[in-house]
Amino acid sequence: MALDYRAWQDGDDLELLQLWGGPESAAAEQFRGSFRPPSDSPWNRCITVVDQGVPVAAGCVYGAALHPDRLWCYIEVAEDHRRSGIGSTLLTMLQHEAAASPSGVTLLRSKVSPGTTGAAFAEATGFGTLQRSRLVVVAPGALAAPAFDDAAGPQLEEAATGSVELTRALASFYESVHAWDRADLSLGRAQQLFLGDASGAGGAIALRDRPKADGGAIAAFAVSYTQARTDDPADVLLGYDTTLPPQEQQAAVATLIAMLVHQYPIQLEVDDAMEALAAVVDPLLATGAAQLAGPDTLVVATG
Repeated sequence: MALDYRAWQDGDDLELLQLWGGPESAAAEQFRGSFRPPSDSPWNRCITVVDQGVPVAAGCVYGAALHPDRLWCYIEVAEDHRRSGIGSTLLTMLQHEAAASPSGVTLLRSKVSPGTTGAAFAEATGFGTLQRSRLVVVAPGALAAPAFDDAAGPQLEEAATGSVELTRALASFYESVHAWDRADLSLGRAQQLFLGDASGAGGAIALRDRPKADGGAIAAFAVSYTQARTDDPADVLLGYDTTLPPQEQQAAVATLIAMLVHQYPIQLEVDDAMEALAAVVDPLLATGAAQLAGPDTLVVATG
């Protein structure tokens, strides 16, 4: 098989998508949007494999400012060209490109779903699982709504998405639950990525351990990315104060979820590293009060 390995060119995606067909996972669909001509700012390297003038495979490697210790990597090969060494050759070439990256970072990471060809290729080429992520839909009334009768006790309040206090709580939570792949999240970047206008954030609520006037801190918070209330699950980022004792973390998470699903369902992304959130959600999955919205996503990596 006479193959040509060259830099990605504009228009390759149109030919490849016709040959590849639909993506095998949500992660694959996301990665397909990462292919572009090689660039030094931001740094990326994308390689296309051509068979008799027709693109049949591609691979890319690029930096990630938010998680700086690894580079993202993705490879896809047309079905009728698999198991012929193309994917392994692309990986070797991308590792060579990574070795020359200006950041000096050479470790790679990717995302796959269990049972897919991407997962099988990752395992065969030495990628190990760093983290599992699940999309979980929690049904209305899954948890009994608590009462907030004690004026000196826990308080639920609306939170401005521009609030420095909320931004600080979100950044602290994100960095804590991403110790497995270090996050470099400044307050400005947290605001931009998760709470600013471009993020799609539609509103937020916070649960305090006691009234703010009495020095109450944010024990848990939720940010909705669904602009209009419908019967479909609202897309919600739920975080909590990871410095609290585990039982208090779980209690805060359960209270906030109960309030959120009083009438409507919500959809949460639950990483295994979000231990308090997983501890509340897993029993709901076991009883049918919550359900998975799709296959798991695994973050896999070298090194």
